[in-house]
Amino acid sequence: MSFSSLGLSEQLVRATTDQGYETPSPIQAQAIPAVLSGRDVMAAAQTGTGKTAGFTLPLLQRLGENPRTGKGPRALILTPTRELAAQVHDSVNLYSKYVPTKAAVVFGGVKINPQMIKLRKGLDVLVATPGRLMDLYQQNAVRFNEVEILVLDEADRMLDMGFIRDIRKILALLPARRQNLLFSATFSNEIRTLAEGLLDNPVQVEVATRNTTAEKVKQSVYPVDQSQKTALLSKLVRDNSWEQVLVFTRTKHGANRLTQKLEKDGITAAAIHGNKSQGARTRALADFKAGEVRVLVATDIAARGLDIKQLPQVVNFELPNVPEDYVHRIGRTGRAGESGHAMSLVSADEGKLLAGIERLIKKQLPRKEVEGFEPTNNLPLKPKVKADPARARTRSSNGGGNGRPGGKPKSFGGRPGGRSGGRSQSGDGQRSRPAQRQSA
Repeated sequence: MSFSSLGLSEQLVRATTDQGYETPSPIQAQAIPAVLSGRDVMAAAQTGTGKTAGFTLPLLQRLGENPRTGKGPRALILTPTRELAAQVHDSVNLYSKYVPTKAAVVFGGVKINPQMIKLRKGLDVLVATPGRLMDLYQQNAVRFNEVEILVLDEADRMLDMGFIRDIRKILALLPARRQNLLFSATFSNEIRTLAEGLLDNPVQVEVATRNTTAEKVKQSVYPVDQSQKTALLSKLVRDNSWEQVLVFTRTKHGANRLTQKLEKDGITAAAIHGNKSQGARTRALADFKAGEVRVLVATDIAARGLDIKQLPQVVNFELPNVPEDYVHRIGRTGRAGESGHAMSLVSADEGKLLAGIERLIKKQLPRKEVEGFEPTNNLPLKPKVKADPARARTRSSNGGGNGRPGGKPKSFGGRPGGRSGGRSQSGDGQRSRPAQRQSA
């Protein structure tokens, strides 16, 4: 199978060839024809499998089939984080190399005036985070009356981060007749229910079991006492001559502390999280990609927004509170068919978190103790990986497992009868109120 066999134009096929891609990935092979047909699409696949091209390529072709008459935007792509917005914008520019398309990206953390000037010049594709997009709308810098295609990229993450109110407002401003596309690494039962209020008889594409990890990512657990984690990480970096490793912590302050300790230990490191200015985040990522920084320490805000080619390893310095975030974290390595290694430094107090992850991915992760760092308290060797069938039946009978007996998950809205709601969660794994927008 080739990209041309999916119905893409010669110009778009040439753009994919320039990027070194000749054969579509499974998600692309199924999603591209569906988007080209004009149908609403709900697609899920493991992270790193080419979802962005799965909606960008057919989106560009559909826009090219009908020349622009106004100032646009004609396609609106919403993402949860600044890094992901920039990444998607880069993809749009790469794939539109041979087609006349104007694209822009807007997100918070930077001055708004340059973005306003860019929008007023007119464009075809706008990539945005919800919060900054609403700020621009309220300042009359953007209108949505020409939007033909809406893309919600990583919709579940946007819900987790508290963007649901902004999304509801945006949906209410869009033309009723439009094509809607939802792409994500995973779709929980709650997200599937939420999508029912937005999508019209969608084509559903799911090329892998939900919450599974990529086969080419080797996973392992290093049991260690909490007080010895930094020393063990330094040893692993030095002994393995790692020149590029992405490390995840649960909190912003934890990321800052670990970065400082690594720097004192002679290992170049930088932190990236929601409290950092956009300039600092951009510099840290650029230095990491250029090899000037060996260790990039990030919170979960970066788990779905970083696309680093051939990133060899990811380390969970602390396990995430939400098991699904483990899948997204380790999805930063082993991308586009490459192999990768994901290591987790796990202390005894994280035993329950580890068990939850192993139940989710339905496999037990191998333990590897390092000489000199043997933990005082051992981790359980045989956690219960399979979920309790009785509990699963109870959750099902109570309304899909949303934590409210007899309750039903709410839906996005955007179409008659749609509703909205849901709990949110910050990029640091701490609960926040549904109405509160997280800094992306």
